[in-house]
Amino acid sequence: MALILILIAIIAFIIAYVTYGSWLAKEWGVDLSRETPSHTMTDGVDYVPAKAPVLLGHHFASIAGAGPIVGPIAAAMFGWLPVFLWIVLGSIFIGGVHDFSALFSSIRHEGKSIGHVIEKNVGSSGKKLFNIFAWLTLILVIAAFVNIVVNTFVAVPAVGTTSILFIALAVGFGYATNRMNVPLGIATVVGVILLAACIWLGLIFPIVLPFNVWYIIVLIYIFIASVAPVYILLQPRDYLNSFLLYAMIAGAVLGLILYRPDIQLPAVTAFNVNGSWLFPILFVTVACGAISGFHSLISSGTSSKQLDREADAKLIGYGSMLIEGVLAVIALITAAYIGADKLAELSKAGGPNNVFSDGVGTFMSSFGIPLAVGKSFVALSISAFALTSLDSGTRIGRFVFQEYFEKEVKADVSVLTNKYVATIVTVGLGGLLGVAGWTKVWPVFGSANQLLAAIALMSAATWFKNQGKSIKMFTLPMIFMFTVTMFALILLVKNNFVAGNYILVVIGSALFVLALVLAKQAYGVLTAKTAK
Repeated sequence: MALILILIAIIAFIIAYVTYGSWLAKEWGVDLSRETPSHTMTDGVDYVPAKAPVLLGHHFASIAGAGPIVGPIAAAMFGWLPVFLWIVLGSIFIGGVHDFSALFSSIRHEGKSIGHVIEKNVGSSGKKLFNIFAWLTLILVIAAFVNIVVNTFVAVPAVGTTSILFIALAVGFGYATNRMNVPLGIATVVGVILLAACIWLGLIFPIVLPFNVWYIIVLIYIFIASVAPVYILLQPRDYLNSFLLYAMIAGAVLGLILYRPDIQLPAVTAFNVNGSWLFPILFVTVACGAISGFHSLISSGTSSKQLDREADAKLIGYGSMLIEGVLAVIALITAAYIGADKLAELSKAGGPNNVFSDGVGTFMSSFGIPLAVGKSFVALSISAFALTSLDSGTRIGRFVFQEYFEKEVKADVSVLTNKYVATIVTVGLGGLLGVAGWTKVWPVFGSANQLLAAIALMSAATWFKNQGKSIKMFTLPMIFMFTVTMFALILLVKNNFVAGNYILVVIGSALFVLALVLAKQAYGVLTAKTAK
């Protein structure tokens, strides 16, 4: 049954990419000859053209993170069937549309943020509200993902060593390809070989450090990564990351074919599981596995500034979401085949990442990879994706913070628009909130993240409406996502209030109010008889 699930998902995604993805590109007017902001606004720091394979690696590694692994495994408490259906249908008709439209609308607005798109199509107050919303969401991203990464380093020490070596490798790769003009093909072959060496050295020399020490190290790293030029760390590390990911997915699929695991979890358990309702909790828990507002921040924050050609937008935007859907299905299978008892045991020992690493490592053992090696490799891949999401999210948090305080005159001399100050504030608050632990932050992050997705869909819809284009592909996704997430936020605010998590209560309440005001403003544009 597990093999059938992954094959159904892959076939459905391929068909969707060829048909629905192409239809979206045609409806929106993707222009293959139009210059992108990476060329018209090149600055050597943020606006830097990247070849499609390199940008695909950056974009996919950034949007994937730990989300499509943590979410489906956590949501498996409702049974595998509703999670599987949401991943497949959500990725094709909601998440893919969201990511593609966010990227495309950004490149048509000088590679600037969704907030800028809202400013141009809804109004300046809408931009301010969105920037507050997005920044609060990014604080939650940092809080959740720092915990997930550090827990992985503590649970599998070899991953910590390999991650440090990998960062050094990425800097060398970026310098070689961008300053020494080493051909990408040659650099890739050498880079992948050295990446394998990093994994081997990590297994031999694991770094064992306590949680608090790793926590501080990771916070320092994301600060540095978010202010460094993209060509020296972000682009090369994410590009090399993509090979880890492709290898992991290929190994998992091959392992599923050979291992043929049986599904132990029931198709559906119950609508109410320990006080959590399937609707709306499942749809915010799965998060990045079907749709994620964080993706729109990546699309309009870093990827749009590196897109070489508009022709690449479909692959980077729509294609990456479908690949992430495959990863989410694999994560679901790792939870579904081991049964509820072992799922609880592995989750307690190291969280959902431990469940995923153990499952995929077991599948890979079917073609000769030792379980310990396979599990370490998978754990490394997860931490690499999560680190990518962290440094990309922190960089975007810096963009959003700076953009909010920009002035018409002398913006560059304002303390609050200084990139170092903006990064310190973003990292500092995210790190402080993360002390509560990922299990407390994740539900609020999931709701905020999905509500951000609804707003990003709304943003693109207002732009297309003002361009006189059809918005029919946005209507149902917007209504569904707003309904799900607003209901979920109400429940989560109530639960956190009862539990005494008042910081999360304040953040959740603020997100709810901001979303209502933004939705009201956008509704006026979307229902207007004439374009804005």
